[in-house]
Amino acid sequence: MIEQKTFGMISLGCDKNRVDTEHMLALLEERGAKRTNELSEAQILIINTCAFLNEARKESIETILDGATYKSGKLEKIVVTGCLPEKFVDELFPELTEADVFLGTKDTDKLIESIEESYRVGRVNAVHTGNEVREKRVVTTPLHFAYLKIADGCYNHCTYCLIPKIRGKYKSYPMEELVAEAQSLGDVSELILVAQDTTRYGEDLYGENKFVELIRRITSLDNIESVRLLYCYPDAIDDRLIYELKTNPKLIHYLDIPLQHSENRVLKLMNRRGTREENLALLEKIKAEIPDIAIRSTFIAGFPSETEEEVEGMISFLEEAKLTNCGFFAYSKEPDTAAFRMKGHLPQREKDKRVRKLYRTQKEISKAFLLSKVGTEIDVLCDGIDYDRECFVGRAYFQAPDIDGKVYFTSSEGVQGKHYAVKIQKTNGYDLFGTVTENV
Repeated sequence: MIEQKTFGMISLGCDKNRVDTEHMLALLEERGAKRTNELSEAQILIINTCAFLNEARKESIETILDGATYKSGKLEKIVVTGCLPEKFVDELFPELTEADVFLGTKDTDKLIESIEESYRVGRVNAVHTGNEVREKRVVTTPLHFAYLKIADGCYNHCTYCLIPKIRGKYKSYPMEELVAEAQSLGDVSELILVAQDTTRYGEDLYGENKFVELIRRITSLDNIESVRLLYCYPDAIDDRLIYELKTNPKLIHYLDIPLQHSENRVLKLMNRRGTREENLALLEKIKAEIPDIAIRSTFIAGFPSETEEEVEGMISFLEEAKLTNCGFFAYSKEPDTAAFRMKGHLPQREKDKRVRKLYRTQKEISKAFLLSKVGTEIDVLCDGIDYDRECFVGRAYFQAPDIDGKVYFTSSEGVQGKHYAVKIQKTNGYDLFGTVTENV
């Protein structure tokens, strides 16, 4: 039956969710189902949801309700997959009648069977009945870069985070499978390694940390031009990893290190390993070994009982650390987390105010870094064309897709996945603008 249907797919949330979506796409296309990007043409709509924060849950439910409006046309079934049903299916299934099939994060092998069952019997709850399927992927990023999800779940148990309750314990995928998957992607200019915590790779599966070994195996592949590392937890960044970043020519000099806070009392309340002093020492050590390293981080403002002095402490941390780029988020009060039960929750307007304050500080730091690039020539990977600006768009090594800025440049040509030497002429404080001087 499924091979006679046209389906649409919406993937919400993080890049790890995107990889899960790509595996589902492969299952459907392998069975002969036809994919469309026009929701008005879809007979089956699959929505892979995020439930990490309350705002993400709202977005997921709104997307489902918006999708249901197409049922007045060709749309026959809505399939809800991923984190939202994994954690909240007992509440959702009776109430969210717009959806026809519910599947969790590890039920991909039940996808086709459950859709076909819904045509026979009506609504289907198949959460927690299946297994993960990872054999094939249909890559949805531009063909020159891709994500490689190396593990699922987490065992850090940060007190604000729902991930262990949704995704379960940390689970490394076998190295041989990951190497084969990377090889199957074809020629890739930039492969981005992701997991909830990439730096723990192998500890559960092999009894010891195998992250550096995995990096070496993947960077040895001829089809992989370069590798970028995201979600590297500070307490697990050791000398071996720093040395690998310093000496492996295929590793981009970029680290995403989610620090989440700077002040010791709050870090302890968050159940984060490490202290302000240790994190600053780590950043100093990395920069000393790799002077051109770009370091990105994320911070949470407004954690329960956080004081004004501790916000000022974060500001001074940012000024000392001089990170290349940062994301700041207001603490979200999530049920079923330890922080939910803590005293001293702050009003949303106060949390938002603190986020804005931190952004203002980091904006000046990031702007100074970008201004240092004005007048210089930098290597840029072309991601495509920006038709609104009537120029090409790409990224330097210090810019990861979607989370950092971009480089907009003029050129007589712009081939996706190709490198260009771009003379930088100006910055707006977030993006860079320039002109190609020659092809690299």
